[in-house]
Amino acid sequence: MKPHDRRSLLTRLVLFVLLGVFRLQGWSLSGSAPHSRKCVIIGAPHTSNWDFIFFLGTTNAFGLRPSFMGKHSLFHWPMGRFMREMGGLPIIRNTGRNYVSQISAEFARHDDLMLVVAPEGTRGGAAAWKSGFYHIALGAGVPIVLGWIDGKNRRGGLGPEIMPTGDYAADMAQIAAFYASVLPGHPRLSAIRAEA
Repeated sequence: MKPHDRRSLLTRLVLFVLLGVFRLQGWSLSGSAPHSRKCVIIGAPHTSNWDFIFFLGTTNAFGLRPSFMGKHSLFHWPMGRFMREMGGLPIIRNTGRNYVSQISAEFARHDDLMLVVAPEGTRGGAAAWKSGFYHIALGAGVPIVLGWIDGKNRRGGLGPEIMPTGDYAADMAQIAAFYASVLPGHPRLSAIRAEA
């Protein structure tokens, strides 16, 4: 059972409000829920603090309960229970701990885990996508689901599942082609480059 399968009243109320905000916006969605119950979902582009609500609403509309990574210090009292019920997975970020290995181990411990990752790493924009999402999926042996949101036009969806092959450049070219098709000309996605 995932940590957020049993949610407290507070967590349910917060979700009710957040999802209500999303529904009132009148979003149009495309795509379908992934077939795989274990996957890494790309959350792109990451342009504002509202992206959390938009992506939460999008995944909820497809019947998903996604998880996300958070630094371990956020999982202590008084926020610990709430963070876990929202789907948070604590990671230790320091020089002695590899977060890719930590999250790959989480996949091994669960039968059902959908991890949302914003590969840009920052809403301020990045010259290149971080490659952690790719290495997590490759290490865990799970597909990458191409999720997207267009906050300006209130559109979003979930695209195909891509199983990482280990050929990083080829897989990223396939990913870039998809985003170019759903958000053509978007300045944050028109030329996806990722670090090796």
